[in-house]
Amino acid sequence: MVVGVLVADILLGDVHSLKEKRMVVKPVVAELRRRFDVSAAETGDQELHRRAELAVSVVASEHGHVRDVLAACERLIAGHPEFELLSTRIRVLDDDDLD
Repeated sequence: MVVGVLVADILLGDVHSLKEKRMVVKPVVAELRRRFDVSAAETGDQELHRRAELAVSVVASEHGHVRDVLAACERLIAGHPEFELLSTRIRVLDDDDLD
């Protein structure tokens, strides 16, 4: 078993309230879930209206598949014109790391 996690720090563009932020972030989270069959959520900076942290996780049997899915998720996030991807962190763990 291999578990992968991607954490993305994003800066939102023309957003002036938390309500507007949710209108931008929620569709991206839903698209990640739908297109890649991953778990995705806004996990940080929830009180800031121009920043967001998105986390994506995937479980599979092979490292390569986990890395490919997380890379595709990163490209999807980076490709959205509504915000700027500031940084990402990826962590991949296998059975030996989970003991």
